[in-house]
Amino acid sequence: MNNKITELDKRIVELISERSKLYMEDLKRREADAAGGFSPLDQQEVQEYIEKINNGPVSDEVMKRIFGEIVSNAAHAVRPVRVAYLGPEGTFTHAAMLEIFGSSIIASTQKTIPDVFQEVEAGNASFGVVPVENSTEGAVTYTLDELLDTDIKIVSEKFLRISHSLVTLCDNMKKIKKLYSHPQPLGQCKIWLRNNLPDVETYVVTSTSIAAETASWDKYSAAIASEISAQLYGLNVLEKNIEDSTNNYTRFLVISKTDNPPTGHDKTSIVCAVKDKPGALYDMLKPFHEAGINMSKIESRPDKKKMWEYNFFIDFGGHKDDTVVEDALERMRENTIFLKILGSYPMGN
Repeated sequence: MNNKITELDKRIVELISERSKLYMEDLKRREADAAGGFSPLDQQEVQEYIEKINNGPVSDEVMKRIFGEIVSNAAHAVRPVRVAYLGPEGTFTHAAMLEIFGSSIIASTQKTIPDVFQEVEAGNASFGVVPVENSTEGAVTYTLDELLDTDIKIVSEKFLRISHSLVTLCDNMKKIKKLYSHPQPLGQCKIWLRNNLPDVETYVVTSTSIAAETASWDKYSAAIASEISAQLYGLNVLEKNIEDSTNNYTRFLVISKTDNPPTGHDKTSIVCAVKDKPGALYDMLKPFHEAGINMSKIESRPDKKKMWEYNFFIDFGGHKDDTVVEDALERMRENTIFLKILGSYPMGN
């Protein structure tokens, strides 16, 4: 091997070790000061900084994965972190969790979104990762319902580009008789399916990973799943990027029992219900406009306890502890039946 490369490798290893030791010392100090240990915000801050300073030729994505693993490994050495996520292995939630936390964690796969919330609420996991909305198919209602019904907080968010593949044991699309997938991917690929597999029987399962596993049992079936799932279950990838929209992203939330301090680049999520009177929604949102607060999302969900009444899930810029946000929320309470803060957290990417 080239002597110059060998010397560089040695320096890289030494610097990684030094960087890890410094971060471990910082984590121990934080825990001793009761300020908390490892957080997904650590990963996010590092990755944002890497993207800012990286000039290539290594891509931002590869460089962020490298540094993400360094942070994850050092945190695990100080105190192992258990993260519950909507499984099984090979799903897009699994991929999002690895991007957020790295692989040096204790990953706890859960069958349902309520199970993820329960694991965090019971203290069996420090964090949970769940999907909350897709840019094509809209909100994940199970997550919204759990945010409403529990005291768990949102502490981080991650936007993941979703790319679906047709995976199967077949070597030819014409041989496929059955297709398995989760309802969300089926909706995201409906035009492609109509044009390419119009006569194939479709079966709904609880995850893309289970779809891939099911397809691995029958040489005449296929699944819409990730390439990771295809590798896990020994399937051929017949077609890639079969989603109808190239702008197909899913937003994932990291949930925990704790609150985040302000970072200066935050988002807050709330849920509320308005009084039943003319102009009630306008009156409730008016403080946002007057305070210059940018509302990025509003989503209505039927109230399960009262017929024909609705709860509104709202995202807006700013932290709940910012004075301008505190004042706006106080004014909003005058026009609501109830208002619950779901969390303030750094805006994701």
